[in-house]
Amino acid sequence: MQDRQPMIRVTAMPTDLNPYGGVFGGWLMAQMALGAGSLASREGQGKAVVVSATDFAFPGAMQVGDELSVYCEIADTGTTSLTINAEAIARTRNGEAETRVAGGTFKFVMLGEDDKPRPFRQASIAAESAND
Repeated sequence: MQDRQPMIRVTAMPTDLNPYGGVFGGWLMAQMALGAGSLASREGQGKAVVVSATDFAFPGAMQVGDELSVYCEIADTGTTSLTINAEAIARTRNGEAETRVAGGTFKFVMLGEDDKPRPFRQASIAAESAND
């Protein structure tokens, strides 16, 4: 594993299981969206809403009690949007073994106070202008 910090970390609980006893893929996607949304809001310095979620894969499985870490990175930026890749890594509850359990891509649009799209770099552009 690379030396990187997770956006979120959470433990899978019995309510997060599917009827077959494994962790529900929808729960994994939701945790990844939460992590990606946190990064989007932080980088965009404001309200960010997801407008698409694509390229999901579930190469591994996790069990109840396993710890999930969600790692995110910005893959692309647009005028009002940013695209974030998210990776979900499970660590066994009583050990150090890690497994990549999911990956996917989220696209967010930055919104202004009027809930209309605003430039992604609006906050940083305003800060740069104030320093000139």
